[in-house]
Amino acid sequence: MVRVEGLAKSFQDGEERHTVLADLDLAVAPGSFLALLGRSGSGKSTLLNCLAGLERPDRGRIWLGDVDLTALPDGPLTRFRRDRIGIIFQFFNLLPMLSVLDNVALPALFRGERRAAARARAMALLSELELGTRAAEMPDRLSGGEQQRVATARALVNGPDLLLADEPTGNLDAVTAARTLALLSDVNARRGVTIIMATHSVEAARAAGRIVHLAGGRINPAADAVPGSG
Repeated sequence: MVRVEGLAKSFQDGEERHTVLADLDLAVAPGSFLALLGRSGSGKSTLLNCLAGLERPDRGRIWLGDVDLTALPDGPLTRFRRDRIGIIFQFFNLLPMLSVLDNVALPALFRGERRAAARARAMALLSELELGTRAAEMPDRLSGGEQQRVATARALVNGPDLLLADEPTGNLDAVTAARTLALLSDVNARRGVTIIMATHSVEAARAAGRIVHLAGGRINPAADAVPGSG
């Protein structure tokens, strides 16, 4: 499903160049739930951004199925991301001027769907995530856990093959974090969506079926393929 070969990324900071990803290789099976476990600065978010096509690597290749994302021009890459990849950001990134319902429907509208159809599917997802009664609310009226569920619904509305979650429990209390991880596990099990989650929390990583340890932009081969509880 997801295959990464020789991925490298660095950035310039004054006179110094810092390596973020160092010739990284990774394979993720279809329908699996993978946790990228590492400290801040280990390269987790940069790797997710490259997988999403939000950042271009300096070198290396990324395949989603039989599509080489690194070979796609910007326009086709944007459309591919819109249609095939869902993203859950650490800080939710909900639009404050739109209702919960319209936040969730937005990716479908960007794809050119009619507003009624997009909102109907968004409402179905919100109901499934027990947020149907909050659809007309504005995001700032919701708790952190509710906002996380809205962000998850938005990431799923276009029926993605791949779901990327960047520190999805990083800003949540322990109880809400556990519910978020249970939601991701349920999405993976019931919908068959491949999930790659970046986290610094060993406890959160254990929700995944496989844990990959990332440090200094490299995967620790001795720690790779450590099973989680999923």
